[in-house]
Amino acid sequence: MTDTIQFLLNDQLISLTQVNPNLTLLKYLREQQLKSGTKEGCASGDCGACTVVSVEIDAKKSDRLVYKSVNACISLIGQMHGKQVITVEHLKQGDRLHPVQQQMVDHHASQCGFCTPGFVMSSYALHQNNPQPNREEVVQALAGNLCRCTGYRSIIDAAMQPCEEIAGSSEREQSVIQQLAAIAQQSSLDFQSQQRRFFSPKTTDELADYLVENPQAKLVAGGTDLVLEVTQNLVEFEQLVYLGQLEALTTIYENDQQIVIGAAASYCDFEPLLKKHYPELGAMISRIGATQVRNTGTLGGNIANASPIGDMPPALIALGARVKLQQGDKIREIALQDYFIDYKKTQLKTAEFILSIQINKLKSNQRLKVYKLSKRFDDDISAVLAACFIELEDQTISKIRIAFGGMAAIPKRASHCEKFLLGKSLSQNNIDQAKRALAKDFSPMSDVRASADYRMLAAQNILQRFYLEILSVDQTEEDSCHLIRVSENA
Repeated sequence: MTDTIQFLLNDQLISLTQVNPNLTLLKYLREQQLKSGTKEGCASGDCGACTVVSVEIDAKKSDRLVYKSVNACISLIGQMHGKQVITVEHLKQGDRLHPVQQQMVDHHASQCGFCTPGFVMSSYALHQNNPQPNREEVVQALAGNLCRCTGYRSIIDAAMQPCEEIAGSSEREQSVIQQLAAIAQQSSLDFQSQQRRFFSPKTTDELADYLVENPQAKLVAGGTDLVLEVTQNLVEFEQLVYLGQLEALTTIYENDQQIVIGAAASYCDFEPLLKKHYPELGAMISRIGATQVRNTGTLGGNIANASPIGDMPPALIALGARVKLQQGDKIREIALQDYFIDYKKTQLKTAEFILSIQINKLKSNQRLKVYKLSKRFDDDISAVLAACFIELEDQTISKIRIAFGGMAAIPKRASHCEKFLLGKSLSQNNIDQAKRALAKDFSPMSDVRASADYRMLAAQNILQRFYLEILSVDQTEEDSCHLIRVSENA
């Protein structure tokens, strides 16, 4: 075991021993390193003012680095172990601004300047991975950064400009790779400070044994939800277990029948594969949070959180996904639809954790449609999310799974609706009766996002849309995950 957090802050090797495990990266940068270019705006991962770039060795190519924009406000200092953190102060080389900074100047893309460092870092991460992005890629990369005074056109124009490589950058990258590789050779991280403990295991056996001995420990992967307890509610967790160094939980692979995603794999890592096999699910994933959130948020975390408005569970339930769980040396599998019991209650036993999620591939006669209803297109929580899986044989519905989020205390299948449609042909009359059956499946609540009546009507209209799109042979795969705006009277 090592009791020292080690990471690169820009080009400096940082070693920390006596540090509170609940310390966020943002507070460390501003208060201990005096890197004030990284701003605190919302402290909840929404505004992007705190954006920095996290750098890791590519898991597939050990001779290259992967650059990810992340929200420093909801990243814990222990999560940085074995990574490089780049702040806006690092970009300028001598008297020369980095090209992404210079383009912001040339396009008059800053006014008050508060949000500018965050935009610069998001643009920097984009250009490190993609030197000549198109407009869609730029908009996607900047969707998690908010500006209250400039408007976005000049910022987007600046980020679309090609950025020439800074002299010596290749040599610096090789130095970073060597230093990060050396840290990676160390054993599991386990440090304590002020009676608080942070453990980052490297094997699932270590994790399982630790949780048996410390069942009250909180698991943290991306931290995009858990760390809000620290920043918003001022909670101090006594024991945190970080899953990001567990290869078994970050591995993604596929075979002829399935895709298997480790519970600690981030959205940005598994999105390309899911988009390849389920284009509409990929389109929906691009609307979960923003790039910074998807760079750290994990599939296992989205499931374990057990939110009734989580976006991934309904789609995975519709696909018949299963989850693999481990407690001590015991491993079991259950259907994801059985994992959720009641609001924030799941099948997880004490000291049990999610290992992986198994997703069936679609056959030629099967289709998946995903619909997300929200007020904003990007970075918004769903009022209703629907996922519809159907298998047709000779125009008869031989299999059907329809799952909703936002309609009940848990992500839930529309069992009465499914039962009515199963074995029947697709017709307007059958769909009309299936829409009425939804009232037996759900009694949605009213809240700030939508009223109960609105949710039910929206769910019925989504079922109508699903029917029309299945009939339309000209509908493209990616077009059906459209924004459906909630009216002001919802």
